[in-house]
Amino acid sequence: MSVHLISAAEALHKLDQFDAILDARSEGEHAEDHLPMAQSWPSLNNEERIRVGTLYKQVSPFEAQKVGAALVAKNIAHHIEKHVMDKARDWNPLVYCWRGGKRSNSLALILGQIGFKVHLIEGGYKAFRKEILEDIPRQVARLQFRVLCGPTGSGKTRLLHALAQAGEQVLDLEALACHRSSVLGLIPGTPQPSQKAFDTQVWDALRRCSPLQPVYVEAESKKVGNLTVPAELMLAMRASPCLRLDLPLHSRVDLLLEDYAFFTQDRALFAERLSRLTALRGKAVVQDWHEKIERGQLREVVTELLSDHYDPGYEHSTQQNFAHYDKSEVVSPASHSREDMRAMAEQLRAARPLKLAD
Repeated sequence: MSVHLISAAEALHKLDQFDAILDARSEGEHAEDHLPMAQSWPSLNNEERIRVGTLYKQVSPFEAQKVGAALVAKNIAHHIEKHVMDKARDWNPLVYCWRGGKRSNSLALILGQIGFKVHLIEGGYKAFRKEILEDIPRQVARLQFRVLCGPTGSGKTRLLHALAQAGEQVLDLEALACHRSSVLGLIPGTPQPSQKAFDTQVWDALRRCSPLQPVYVEAESKKVGNLTVPAELMLAMRASPCLRLDLPLHSRVDLLLEDYAFFTQDRALFAERLSRLTALRGKAVVQDWHEKIERGQLREVVTELLSDHYDPGYEHSTQQNFAHYDKSEVVSPASHSREDMRAMAEQLRAARPLKLAD
């Protein structure tokens, strides 16, 4: 047998050295959050886990363990037949479950008896999550950030994507959160991840960044949709140098109509989201927006949203929260187009100080 216990801290630092990461928890637990790149190999699926748990509470632990053992053996046999038959002897998987208990031990034991060198996380996912939360501040501290500021529609996300295409390091919090960070920020058909999964993805993105180059990130509030940005990251962003995007109002409207095209295609959804602004803007204003949407005057509504709702107070709020906003370098793309954003990204890359070069 070749099963090696590994601490969560050691697993965190060696994560990329394993040939596979195997999550022995149920598919529901896996969906809520899992280690980066982990594959779902449930020893008990959702229904089986409930069945065994009910037996444990209502009948006896002994009866539950008998049924559980049969189900686990069957499921592990399925995983081996489906995924393991083509693996060479030097295949080196990392295995975990919730707390490093019977589910992961059973899978690790059988894989080890086959002859593979298996590593098992002591304390399981629970211990690994604790290590991630403790490591996020360390990852933040070793990096330098450049924060993209600018009012709604100024092209921050487009420039961030262009910077990534140009080879720069970016941290795309909105992509990780599956939300565009405003009352209109939901992405239809794409639910936000759990807070745990968001934390894990932020940590995974941070650990892959080099301290030798800046990390570009959009200015965000503490929450992106329903998810909270790690506090240490938020503090670092607010203390970092800023770039301010400058686009004329008509270009910002054009950009939003392009990027939020699903609202033009589903006017009822657009109206429903705007109803959430009633407490801030008043019933009469929101009703006027609804009527304009019905008449197809979407450009007028977006223009008013920017000039009357989003823009007022933006300067003051950003100055309050981002220490270096007053000293921002202003960048002015020729237009909101992706081509001009790519040109702006290349210009920023070319101007990057040599001491930060690759």
